[in-house]
Amino acid sequence: MNKGLIIMIIFLLPLPAMAQDRNDTIPQIRLSTIVMVNHGHSYITFPTDIGDFTPLWFEANLIPNFFIRKSKNSRLMGVLTPQFIIRMYQEESYPIRTPSYIPQISVYYMLSSKAEVNSLSIYGKYVHHSNGQEDDFYNEDGEINFKSGDFSVNYIEMGLIRTNYIRKLNAVQFFGTSMEIVPPKDMREDMHPYYGMVRMNAKFSIFKIPMYKGDDEGKKKAHFSIKGMGQWMFGELNGWSPGSFKRMNVSLALYFHPKFLEDIGFFTQFYHGLDYYNIHYFGPQITVWRFGIMTDKLRF
Repeated sequence: MNKGLIIMIIFLLPLPAMAQDRNDTIPQIRLSTIVMVNHGHSYITFPTDIGDFTPLWFEANLIPNFFIRKSKNSRLMGVLTPQFIIRMYQEESYPIRTPSYIPQISVYYMLSSKAEVNSLSIYGKYVHHSNGQEDDFYNEDGEINFKSGDFSVNYIEMGLIRTNYIRKLNAVQFFGTSMEIVPPKDMREDMHPYYGMVRMNAKFSIFKIPMYKGDDEGKKKAHFSIKGMGQWMFGELNGWSPGSFKRMNVSLALYFHPKFLEDIGFFTQFYHGLDYYNIHYFGPQITVWRFGIMTDKLRF
């Protein structure tokens, strides 16, 4: 059996296998919380990256979400997200080159009739990713122009998100799986053999909820979380075979929110795969272990 097909099956199997645990005392999850978990959270890294990575002073990822909904309990919601990522390099004048602009519009629908923790949601996204540059993709010597070369792609993403409650850990778990498709006309033709036009994603997050008593009940905020991501890329990609594990991008992040801080906490993340920073995607694979601060204002 093709390795790519095996990976797809692995991504999909956990979704129906999630066991439900119904209890009137467990936290209730609104669709807005599911959206924020699925979209990720804003962060800024420290200049302490470990791995084969260009030295940076910081990388900042800003992900504001604007909800379009009738009320906070709506099961149907539109989301506008003007996401962007910037990197400041440890070079003369501390340059910030070619930020990643990732504006997107999403529609989410919760299949459950109310905001219960054991639920299934579906969503669709239309995403634009570019670097705001207009010079040629290639330099005169035939190498990719990473400093000012034009990079732009649009893609459609469709997926499912499952949430459930883990009683023994007093934790909320999210598992999502999705498919990304790049319409051929939404990317330069000479980039097609190097991008991977169809992608399968799997994400999971576990938020540990501290125990509260008395007046604090109903104000539960996760003080610890684990977040993982796996992505498998199909189609032509750098001449790699269909079953090459070079086609997989993986990430694992741990987040801790200390009690003495209100809105931010500390995180560490491991990432291996193709660079996600616009045109740098066409460069070599990276492996990096980083540290920083992140906002994770989820309350359950």
